[in-house]
Formats: sequence, structure tokens, C-alpha cells
Amino acid sequence: MSEPTPAENGSRPIRVLVLHGPNLNLLGEREPEVYGHVTLEEVDRRIEQRARDLGVEVRSTQSNLEGELVTQIQEARHWADGIIINAAGYSHTSVAIRDAVAAVPVPTVEVHLSNPAAREEFRRAGILSGACTGVIAGFGWRSYVLALEALAAMLGMRQAYGESS
Repeated sequence: MSEPTPAENGSRPIRVLVLHGPNLNLLGEREPEVYGHVTLEEVDRRIEQRARDLGVEVRSTQSNLEGELVTQIQEARHWADGIIINAAGYSHTSVAIRDAVAAVPVPTVEVHLSNPAAREEFRRAGILSGACTGVIAGFGWRSYVLALEALAAMLGMRQAYGESS
């Protein structure tokens, strides 16, 4: 038996920001042998469908610009209960994105479509991961859905039991 969603418990829906980083707008075209054939629009539709099933509200956005991703993370502190981020190449290079995640008191799950540990050496060291609540990698588009399910379960338990962390 599954746990009731926050909406079923009579509380407001959990709100999650989904951030897609650089080059993810090219999903379905870019290196399909690594990233698959599913487009970003299809990924977002699948996230939305699962979010509806869970009683979660999601907002998704994509940017190729580091500063825009930082701004989205900072603004999320005012409305989001959780963040799912695929910072793509910035996962390995962006101190600014890592610091934004660390500065914002919103649980954040880092997502990767592929498994960075099984790829090129430079992808094996991620600086973002240490600032995140968790990391899900290697399941293609399903990594996002798994992250959404994990956040919904964790945040739902917090709402139900009044936990703050």
C-alpha cells in the first residue's frame, strides 16, 4: 500500500522545481547512444504525468546559462519544497551552482541521464553532488521520475510528521 500524497492528507501539494542544464534542449538528437531518443519535451511530459499521480506540482525549465540556473535555484527558496537538477556539464565545473544549492534550504536531488562514473574520467568528479540531498544517475529519462518519487516521499513524510530536515 502506498503512502497518501500530501494532497490526500489535506495539505497543499508539494512543489518541485525541475532544472535542466546546458545541451539538454538537444535530447533526442545529441548522442542518442548515450542520452537516448527521448526529447526534453517528452521528459517533461513524463515528469508532469508522474507528478499528477503523486499530487505534486512541478515547474520545469532549461537553460544553457550558468547564471540563469543559479537564479532559478535562488528564487526556488521562496516557493519550492524541492529541486531536481540535471546541471549536465556544470555538475563537474560550476562552483556557482554548487554554492547556490548549498545556500538554499531546499532539498535538492541531482540527476544524470547517464552514469558519470562509467564515462570519461573528467565526468567522474562532480562538485555539485556534495551539496545535494541525493543523486540519481544512469536510468535515462527515468532518473528524473525516480528523483521526483524520492522527493515526494521524503517531503510527504516531513509534512505528515512536521519534520524540518
